Formats: sequence, structure tokens, C-alpha cells
Amino acid sequence: MSGNEVPAQPGEQAARPRLRKDSAGPPTPGRLPPTPPGASDATRLLCAGTYLDDTFRDAVIDELYVHEERFAAPSLGIDAARVLAHALRARRLELAWSSAILLVWLVAGLLSRGLAWGYLAPVVLLGLARFVRGLSATAWPARSFSFLLRWYARISLAVFVAGLALMAFSSTLPKILPALSPLALIESLLADAGLTQSSYGSDLGEAGGSLTTPDLGFAMLFAVWVALLLPVLVAVLVALQRGQFARVLARELSRERFPDVMSDPAERAEGIRFQRLRDRVRIEQHGPLVMYRPGDPFCGAGEPFKPWSLSVELVPRDDGAAVPLDNAEILARIVPLVEALRVPSGSPATADAVRDRLRALEIDQCVFLPVDGLPTRAAAPYDPAAFEAHRAAALEEGGETRRHFLRIRVGGWREGVVTTVFVRVHTQGGMLMMEVAPHVLWPLRPLFQDADRIAYQYRHHHHFGKAVWALTHSPRSAGEALLTLLRGLGGGWRLATEGHGAALPEGPATSVRQLGSDDEASLFQYMDVARYLKTVQQRVAAGVKSALHDAGYQTAEFEQRIVHVADGGVYVESAQGAIGIGDHNTITNNGDSTSPSDSASPKGRS
Repeated sequence: MSGNEVPAQPGEQAARPRLRKDSAGPPTPGRLPPTPPGASDATRLLCAGTYLDDTFRDAVIDELYVHEERFAAPSLGIDAARVLAHALRARRLELAWSSAILLVWLVAGLLSRGLAWGYLAPVVLLGLARFVRGLSATAWPARSFSFLLRWYARISLAVFVAGLALMAFSSTLPKILPALSPLALIESLLADAGLTQSSYGSDLGEAGGSLTTPDLGFAMLFAVWVALLLPVLVAVLVALQRGQFARVLARELSRERFPDVMSDPAERAEGIRFQRLRDRVRIEQHGPLVMYRPGDPFCGAGEPFKPWSLSVELVPRDDGAAVPLDNAEILARIVPLVEALRVPSGSPATADAVRDRLRALEIDQCVFLPVDGLPTRAAAPYDPAAFEAHRAAALEEGGETRRHFLRIRVGGWREGVVTTVFVRVHTQGGMLMMEVAPHVLWPLRPLFQDADRIAYQYRHHHHFGKAVWALTHSPRSAGEALLTLLRGLGGGWRLATEGHGAALPEGPATSVRQLGSDDEASLFQYMDVARYLKTVQQRVAAGVKSALHDAGYQTAEFEQRIVHVADGGVYVESAQGAIGIGDHNTITNNGDSTSPSDSASPKGRS
């Protein structure tokens, strides 16, 4: 659109100029080119999160891979199938590294004749100390007990390693370095002079005997060295595992290479089940048809941000006969006004420099259908013709389970903050009902956002720092490896025994994007969300008012009762100037015993 036209107000003269931007000069640029969900930065960071957080990775696999009877939730701004691909790849890599670490422990325990098991007690105490600290990080008894356990384990581990080192070097040095002892040097000089030890040998023999340490034997000495080198071998594996994560962030998950989906090794993974579910998720996640479970119909859209509703009487004007007003006609007035938000308001010469995320605003019509009654997941009507039939029927019927919404989405902060407004209008019994349900997907977890920083720091760290990091993280590696293998076995057992493939279809229990979201946002992000919501809701209200006016209905009541919608509540104003602030207000007009019955749901952020 080249401009935004505001409809004439009641009582406005016909010759009065409208608020319209004339398109002079070069054409005004439209929306910004959209970023494919599979190439968005939010998708990339969620893929990185599967390597950083095993809990998040297991939740993604459980929702999209184990429970194959569940529909995929709408993935706003991301590609959940690509996140699943990296989650499965990250689990395979971690299972391989965990198996290698446990194999080193097992082999070392056998070759060291049980000496390597002496590390287990300090390692268990260190794990117990972390567990106690995690129970209550602020209570001083927990911190004190964790401190005592941690340092007792460290001292015990240091004493054990020192004992092994003393045994190893005291038995090895006399064999490796006999020529460096003073007695060996004296014997060498006497031999060169033609003398033998027997000339005055008893004294040297006794002296030499005092310098000799008892021999442990080759087998026992080998066992001591195996036990002594076990922490070093485990630290090497831990360092290699961390290095592989850093390389993944520098290669296939880098900002430069990630948009190339075909070169992603995770996408090329073999497996009939994965390929089948990947294709199914990509059909479901971005379609206009939303299959839902009754308990959470807006799963995937994020956190409700104070939904509200409004109802007004359809009163014909006195200047002419009113015409019937359909829901489609009202939406037809809303859509152009909302689409006009993509157009920069400045001069055409500077329009290309405008980077406001409203220029990338997306608007479409979606239909919500309950899953109950479908025989299989593949029976959902995702075919364009079948969806169009549902859309046309749901638009005017005003049903309870099948619902039609106008979906308006703004993906800000590189899809890190997604604002979605669902709009539904319906006319029934001489009333106009209007429902607006804003939802917000808040930023990703700080750990995921710092993935590039973590990988860069590790890659550019010096070797001594990497060695120290690996040694400090090696004590916990055995326990983590064991838990990883147990979780892997548990997942395989569930796939084999629970029979999700033969179950009746279900709606999504959660979404990948919501699993990776944080509860906090910066002030800038809060301000952007508020601006998006206020701007979109104002245009929606203007579209409804325009439809009422052009259909021959009075708009005074509508203007009075929806003066401003913000902060999750409806600001209601009467003709006498009553004021409402906050939620749960009752506005009473002077001389009128009735009060507005519009509702503003308190659910959502305040």
C-alpha cells in the first residue's frame, strides 16, 4: 500500500481532506524481506542449546520424536524440525563421548588392579556437594555443608594422587636414571682408573644399598601408573568433547553457514523415523491450520499478554438504512490498515533506511481445530482445499471448538521476541463481539544466547587454561556419562514399549520455542512489545469502526467504550467522562444505573 486512509468521522464535512500520504516520486518500499524460519537466529541458538542443555534436548526429543502421536505446535519464527535434527545429533555425540569415558574408567579399573576405584569416593563427595548446594543456594547451612564436603573431597583426592605419584616415581626413577646417581659416577671413574669395587668395595656397597628403594614389580608398577594417568585420560576426553562443541558453533551453526540448510550434517542424518517425523513437523508447524488440545489452544504462541474482549450494540444510524454486517467484511477492513504498518512514514528517500520490525509484520487467517475425533495424525485437513473449506465455514459460524482468527505477528530482535495478536470478531443477535488475544514469546535463555561467546572463548583460550578447565570438569564426567547412558537407554525403551505410534492423535503438550524461552526481558524489549501491541490493536479498532460506519451503524458507542486498549485492560469511557484505571474496573455513568459489561481478562503480565 502507498498510504493509510482514515475513514471520515461522524459529522465530518465531505470536503475535508483525509489523512493520506500521497505517493509522489519513487514508490514507497513495502515490507522487509522475511527471514526463513529455518535460517533465523532464534533457530540457530535453539540448535546450539541442544548441545549445551541436556534437559532441553531431552524435552525436544520427547515432544517431537518419542510422542509421534502429538501434533507439532505452531513454531513462530523458528523451524522446530531443524532443532530436532540437532537434538538427535547432539544426543548421539554425547552418548558416544559418555561411552568412551566410562570405557576408560572400566579399562583403567581392570588394568590398575582396583587402584583406580580409589577416585570414586572423592568424586561421589564432589557430586554430593553440588547436590546439597543446589537444594538451597542461599541457606547458610547448605552452603557450609557443601563447602565442607567439597574441600574434604579435594583434599582426599590430592592425598590419593600424591600417594600414587610417590609410589610410581620412587619405584621408577632408580631404574630409569641409575647413571645419574653419585655412586654410579664414582664406579665409572674407578673403572676407568683400572680399579674395581672389591678394592674397597664393602663401604661403597653398603652406601649403595642405602640409596636403593624397594622394587614394586613390573605388574604393580604398571597398575600404579595406569591409576595415576586415569584423570589425565579423562580430562583429554572432556577437552575433546568441549572442543567438538566449539567446532560445531564455528562451522555448521555459525551465522554465515547456518542459512544453508542442505549443508547441515544434522539434516542429512539417516533414519526412516526421523525423516518421516521431520517432514510431518514441517507440514504442521507453519500452516494456517492449528490442531490444538482443549487445555492449551494457544500452545506455541507464548505467554498470554492480557487478552481482552468487547461487545457493542449494532444500532443503525438515522441517516440511512443499515446493511447486514458479516465477519468477513469486518476483517476486510482490518487487514489493509494493519498491512499499512509496514510502510515507513518518512520521505521515500529515507524509507530504505527504516529498520522497524513492523516492516516485516506478518498477517494471515488461521483456523483452530480440536484434535479429538481424528483417527490418525495424517488425517488432519492440511490440504489447501480442505483448509479453505474449514476457513470459510469457521469465519461466519462463531463455533466453540472450531474458531477462526486473524493472526498478526511481529518478530523482533531477530525472532528473539515474538509478538502475536489473535483477533476474532462475530456478529450475533444485533451485537458485535470482538476478542483480542495478544501473546508474547520472550527471549531465549541466557545460556543459549551466550553460545557463540562460550564457543569463541574456548577456541581462543590458551592451552594451559583449557587443561585446567578439563581437569576441573573431569571429576563430574563419570557421573554425567552414566546418567547420559541411562537416559539414552530409557528413551530407547520408551520407544520400544510405550506404543506412541499406535496411539490416537493428541494436541501439542509444549513447543520447542517455549521450552527455550526465558521469563525475563530487557527494558528495551518490554518497550518494543508494548509498542507493537498498542499499534496493532489501535489499527484493529480503527478497522472495526470503519466497517461499522460504512455498513450504516452508529459508532459513537464503540468510540466511547474502546478509547484506548493498553496494559492488558480496556480503558472504558462514558459520554460523561468516567475514567477507569487498571483491571477489574466498574464504570458508572452519571444518571445511568447500568455499567459496562466488557471484560478484560487478568491473565497475563501486568
